[in-house]
Order: sequence, then structure tokens, then C-alpha cells
Amino acid sequence: MNKTAVIICPGRGTYNATELGYFHTHHQDKLGMLSEFDRLREQQNQQLLSDLDSAERYSVSRYTRGDIASPLIYACSLADTLAIRSDIEIVAVTGNSMGWYTALAAAQAVTPVDGFTIVNTMGALMQEYSIGGQLIYPFVDESWQDNTMNRQALLELIANIDTKPDHTLKLSIDLGGMLVLAGNQTGLSTFSSSVPRLQERFPMTLTNHAAFHTLMQEPVALAGRERLSSSLLKSPSIPLIDGRGHIWWPESDLSDLWGYTLNTQVVETYHFTEAIRTAAQEFAPDLFIVAGPGNTLGGAVAQSLVLNDWHGMNSKTKFVESQQADPCLISMGMMQQRALVT
Repeated sequence: MNKTAVIICPGRGTYNATELGYFHTHHQDKLGMLSEFDRLREQQNQQLLSDLDSAERYSVSRYTRGDIASPLIYACSLADTLAIRSDIEIVAVTGNSMGWYTALAAAQAVTPVDGFTIVNTMGALMQEYSIGGQLIYPFVDESWQDNTMNRQALLELIANIDTKPDHTLKLSIDLGGMLVLAGNQTGLSTFSSSVPRLQERFPMTLTNHAAFHTLMQEPVALAGRERLSSSLLKSPSIPLIDGRGHIWWPESDLSDLWGYTLNTQVVETYHFTEAIRTAAQEFAPDLFIVAGPGNTLGGAVAQSLVLNDWHGMNSKTKFVESQQADPCLISMGMMQQRALVT
């Protein structure tokens, strides 16, 4: 009997130094698709993805730029979804943040090239406008236990800082056991100075990230709608789970889907944890397959499953035990796990 799976497409921050060469390493059979993407970038006088992926050195300042990170991650992630074995039945697709654009292509709501047009345009606009920033902060302990009071206290702190003059601070992404915050520099700095430093790295500022998923991005959303045509969309072949946990079934209203894609999810909080809850409860897949590059999103998926007590996995220990016995979470950015689905 074939296994069922939900595909999860990663967002920004997943193509790092260790991922340099990811596309060329794993997808020699898909260089034609990469060439199509490069043709579009060449028309925009942008650096070619093939050159970026095959470069000898990785530079944080370059590879975290919106006009480079977004299309590069899209290419790698989409190629990964196309590499999944045909005997695995894909029952739904979702993504985190920028990964929503990849999810559209993986669910065949856009062609690979049209999906690239969307992500390349929006990535360039994010870089062009560069409005605000992001940081990340955990609210679970090392066992991934939900400290509800701590989470609520953090949300109250965020709301309080946001009311201060010249301060803007919002919840950008609800990411498993992490809160991704977005705002202006004053708001972000005030938060950072108001919370204890954890694990010697949090709160962590995300380099070259704008204030995604907040009203600060309204100019970007508007520019995106002006530059992109809704005719790029078509009815998805596979159910799509968005950043609210809403399911877009085949034959969904395309004008609503376009409005969500180029407005709602750009300016409103992205509830990734809710998307994973919906995936688990509504589709009950055998596997949750996280496309590469990288494997950092795997932790957020695992934490989301634990927070929702999926199959009795209510702690990190139980999740690890379950993974060792019969893996349900596959991160394609990890060679050993990749081999289980390709």
C-alpha cells in the first residue's frame, strides 16, 4: 500500500553556506528548468541562479538578499518536490512564509515558470523596499513543552511594545515553538532588551529580512499586484493549506486565492503551526516531507506536531522515539532521510 504525504515548502533562511551547490548536487536532471529560470533573471539583469548555486564561496550579505534567497530557495525546493517517488501519494501541500509561493507550484496552481515569476518578483520587491526587520525567539523549553503562560506573556509584551510611540512590533510567523517577530528597529530593539537571552543565541536577528507578514508590507503587496497578473493562477491539482490553516481545494475561487497570495499572506501573520495542525488532522498523512534546501524547518514541523499532540507525541523525547521506530517526518535536506523518499 502506497504511503501518503504532505509536502512542506521552506521559506527564507534555508539556503546557507552548507547548502551551496544544493541544486547542482541533487538535480542534474533538472538543469533545463534552472535554465528557464535563469532566462527570466537574465531579462531582469539579475545574477543567474546557476552561477549562484555553483559559486565557490558563500556570502551572507549576498545570499540572504530577497532577490537572491527567494528565487534560489524556490528552485531548490520545487526541484525537491518533483524528485519525490511516484509511489508516494501527495495528499496536500503547504509552506512557510515564502514557501507559500513554492507550494502553489508544487500543487500545480501555477506552472514552475509562472511560480518563479511570482517569487522572483516578490523577492526583488522585498529587497527594493526593505521595510523593517525580523527576529526570532522561542517560547518552548528544551523538551518542546508549551509554556502557555510564557507564550502569552510574550504576546502581551509584543502588543505593549507596539503601542509605544515610534515603536512597531508584530507577530510575523507562529513557527512551531518559535515566535518570529517583525517591526521597525525601535520595536525590535526594545523587545530584545526586554527578554532574557536564551541558548546563547536568542533573540536572533534575521539578516536581510524585512517585516514580513505585517501591514508594513502593504507597499510591497500593492507593487506585487501591479506587476503580476492573476492569470498566472489556475486551479490546484492538490489541496493547498495556507498560512491560516485554510484549505484551498481544487476548483477553489481563483480570485480569492490570488487575493490571499498577493495581499492577505503578505500583510497578515503567517500561522505555520496552524497549517501543520490542519495537515495532520484533516489529511492524517503517513509522512510529512519537508523539501530542501536545508533542514531548519524540520524542527518547527516537529514542534508543531508535538504542540498538537500528534499520535501521542507530546514531548521531544516521544517524538524522537517515534522517529527512530518509524519516521513520519522526512527532511529532504538531510541525505539519509532524503533517500527514504527519492
